[in-house]
Formats: sequence, structure tokens, C-alpha cells
Amino acid sequence: MSLPVPADAAPEPESVVEILDRADRAVDAVLTPVTSREGLSREAWRVLLLLSRGGGRSMGEIAEHAAIPNPTATRVIDRLVAHSLAYRRSDPGDRRRVLVHLASGGHQVVQRVSQELEERVDLAVSGQQPVSDSQVGALLTQLTDTLQQVAD
Repeated sequence: MSLPVPADAAPEPESVVEILDRADRAVDAVLTPVTSREGLSREAWRVLLLLSRGGGRSMGEIAEHAAIPNPTATRVIDRLVAHSLAYRRSDPGDRRRVLVHLASGGHQVVQRVSQELEERVDLAVSGQQPVSDSQVGALLTQLTDTLQQVAD
């Protein structure tokens, strides 16, 4: 049996855990429709973002960045290669090692998705207090770095 809550009682503030969960769902709600139109899973999007930073990446780096097991990373890369979004090349410094690179088609996808996501975020924050993109980025970077340190 629960006691009735007075009508004028202030709601309990959300815990950090609840806010993070809500933020994750909000990001997913914005990201998924955009990446799905491009035929990308969330993991594939993470991989394309990593590859867009330049240079070839090993399968281990890709798996770690996307937070997926190596066999899953291989399947993601296979799909990206099949759709001409990425390609594999031997590492010039170690021919036994294969590196994955962003193909021009992948670059175009990253540009399209990034532009649409930026527009959606700009629209979402347009009615908020004036905050620069760099301030939002700095705050999110600080929070992400801190959470990663706690996770490690």
C-alpha cells in the first residue's frame, strides 16, 4: 500500500543514473533514424567515425573503440567493405597485419550523417540559453572522459 502524494509536493530530482539512461535513449532516438537510413547499425557508425579520423585501424582498435567483440567487429567491417564504405590494406610496417581504412563512400556517409545530426542538435538547443558548440563539446568531453576513467 502506498501513501498518497500531496498535490503540491515537488517531484524527486532525477538521479545521475536516470539522467544518463535518459540521455542514452535520447541520443539513440536522434541517431538511429539517421544512421538507419544509411543502412548502418550503431556499431558500424562508431567504426566509420573512428576511420574518419584518418589512418588505418587494426581490428583490435576497431573492436575496442566500438565496444564489441573481435568477431562482431569483423562482421561489421565485412559489411562496410561490401558496401564500399571501407577497405582493407596490409600494414606497410608489418605485412602480417591488416588495417581498415575509410573509403570515399564512407567519407560521404560520415559527412551526410554528421551534418544531419548537427542540424538536429542545433534545432534542439536553439530555444535554450545561448551556449556555444564549444562549451557543449567541452562539457560532454569532460563528462565522457571522467566516466571512462571510472569505467577503467
